[in-house]
Amino acid sequence: MILADSSSYKDKKVITIGIVSELTGLSERQIRYYEERKLIFPDRTPGGSRRYSFADVEHLVEIANKIEDGVQTYEIRQEMLKQKKRSQEEAHKKMIQGQLNARFGIQKY
Repeated sequence: MILADSSSYKDKKVITIGIVSELTGLSERQIRYYEERKLIFPDRTPGGSRRYSFADVEHLVEIANKIEDGVQTYEIRQEMLKQKKRSQEEAHKKMIQGQLNARFGIQKY
């Protein structure tokens, strides 16, 4: 079976912290620390185990590279918040434009 959305597998939270540690080279303690600093957001199983996605693994590698370059976790968090805000604003603009296009019968070709 092929997934309809080819990127959806990247967002499924199925990877344990031990595997993430092996994939990234980060210690489990470092990974938990990044979670404490609100840089990564794993899901939890009913038993409390953390589960990560492939997108989380990529994000952890980016975080580790920034830390290695001397960027502080606070700065990384602030940049994440700015990016999130920009994404929300962009989505809002697209929604408004779509509503205007629908209202006035504007079609893009």
